[in-house]
Amino acid sequence: MKKKKAVQEVQRGPLIRLSGVDVVYSNGTQALKNANLHVEKGEFVFVVGSSGSGKSTLIKSLLGEIPLTAGEIFVSGNSLTTMKKKRMPFYRRKLGVVFQEFRLLDDRNVFDNVALAQQVIGVDKRRIEKNVRGMLQLVGLKDRADVYPKELSGGEQQRVAIARAMVNRPAVLLADEPTGNLDPQNSWEIMNLLDDMNRLGTTVMVVTHNSEIVDQMKKRVVTLNRGVIVSDQIQGGYVQ
Repeated sequence: MKKKKAVQEVQRGPLIRLSGVDVVYSNGTQALKNANLHVEKGEFVFVVGSSGSGKSTLIKSLLGEIPLTAGEIFVSGNSLTTMKKKRMPFYRRKLGVVFQEFRLLDDRNVFDNVALAQQVIGVDKRRIEKNVRGMLQLVGLKDRADVYPKELSGGEQQRVAIARAMVNRPAVLLADEPTGNLDPQNSWEIMNLLDDMNRLGTTVMVVTHNSEIVDQMKKRVVTLNRGVIVSDQIQGGYVQ
């Protein structure tokens, strides 16, 4: 009975919770220091800070790619602190992830790049066809399904990456510098697309150095400095 109650309490809490998280690399660098962060279901959060402040380490920690030196991380009721390594790939499949470098497969067309995310979780072919076509329409690429990544612009490639990240309808979408390789116009198109995904109910966390986008979108902003969360604000007011 106690175990069942404990699981229910975790699931009723924030969608993402970091409690006293420390990450110290083997060279002695402390990338995160006593990080405490709660993100509720449906929020859109920017993570900002100078180079080396711990932004990417935060994302990698949420992906379970970096072991914690201290503290706990819970995502969608899953404890990353106690999760066994063999379970980690299954956990990651439930997240949507977008990177600066797009990370598309050059030998597969747009449809197949997006479909891969469905194939790895065992979705049947008929549903894959429907889901991928629908997602490509959502990101404005319904007529580009048969095109290969090298034939696309940078903005289009990032749209494919977002479609791939979202096709399994994840509860959480993590984006690490998603506009880092894009011009201003494409950057805004990608950010507006991420905002659309958030409006559909996905919790979105974006690491970025683009202060103009952060200032104009007026979302929640978490600021890191040398591994420490020094500010957590939304539209001029602090998050409680």
